[in-house]
Amino acid sequence: MTLLTGCVLAGLVVAVAVVSLFWLPYAPDDTSGDRLMPPGLPHLLGTDKLGRDLLTQLMIGARVALEAGAGSVLIGGVAGLAGGLVAGFATRWMDDALSAFLDILIAFPTVLLAMLVTAARDASLGSAIIAIGLAMSAIVARLARVLVKRVLAQDYITASRTSGTSWPRIVVTHVLPNIWPTLSVNLALQFGLAVLAEASLSYLGLGTPPPNASWGRMLQEAQASVFIAPAGVIAPGVLLVVLVVGVNLIADGVRDVADPTRRRTR
Repeated sequence: MTLLTGCVLAGLVVAVAVVSLFWLPYAPDDTSGDRLMPPGLPHLLGTDKLGRDLLTQLMIGARVALEAGAGSVLIGGVAGLAGGLVAGFATRWMDDALSAFLDILIAFPTVLLAMLVTAARDASLGSAIIAIGLAMSAIVARLARVLVKRVLAQDYITASRTSGTSWPRIVVTHVLPNIWPTLSVNLALQFGLAVLAEASLSYLGLGTPPPNASWGRMLQEAQASVFIAPAGVIAPGVLLVVLVVGVNLIADGVRDVADPTRRRTR
């Protein structure tokens, strides 16, 4: 039930994003509407302070949120898994050095990292994805390191090595299949955090630039008129909550599937 509910909630946002690829009520930069119109016709959710259609902005924002989440998880997952495998097979002094580096990277604020990336590049969705992915990679790497070491300590790994199996083959046939269920749950949770991080960066002006919309920038632009046109704050806030809650429920459901004993004890 948890997994189904999560799929329905996240699926609604995915459906909106897919539709935005083929159809939008208005052009993203169309300012022909009156300023701060209430919901109704011809603008179903009203307009913002520039006269842009809110529904159009929300649909584009759904696409941006999914791109940010997927891109960050891809960067953080690949880099973190690689770092975790290296730490898992490393000697003690190298493992200690990598662990210290990961702790420093985890303690490094994502927003500050985004500022550094933006200084080297421009404020864009790509810069936000890189910054969030790098911050996420340390968390994934620390988890992967623990999981890899736990698998390598098993007797069947010793038996495989005794039989002459190479380390790369052990990684493919034993390590990755055993750590993937736990990693997949963590990556699903990181997806939701990445969506929130992108919204936060866009709120600060470090995310997607106009005319592409972002839910975070929509919240920032609408805060001055929240009592005049509350739809500008409520709509992106609700969609943000729906997506994050949906992804978290999916992660919880996947955890139940991967660990049936946990489901029976709930």
